[in-house]
Amino acid sequence: MNVYEIIRRPVVTEKSTIQKEENNQLTFEVDKKANKVEIARAIEKIFKVKVLDVRTSTVNGKFKRRGKVLGKRRDWKKAMVTLAPGARIDFFDGV
Repeated sequence: MNVYEIIRRPVVTEKSTIQKEENNQLTFEVDKKANKVEIARAIEKIFKVKVLDVRTSTVNGKFKRRGKVLGKRRDWKKAMVTLAPGARIDFFDGV
């Protein structure tokens, strides 16, 4: 599997920003079939940083309603990646 297929996008929320500042931990949306070793290798290859730990969880999609129609958002997998001390990844350099 290609490393860019494993790592889909960074998850930038208030909680993930706090984790980044306090614990040097980043959150990514990843492929549902990817395991922790594949995720760690993909992060190291793409961003050229040292990964210490990877924690994953599956996020269930919420049920949403539009009038009478009931729909469901897709399920997705989240990976919390802990970087080595001194390693940084900046998503918004200009901000």
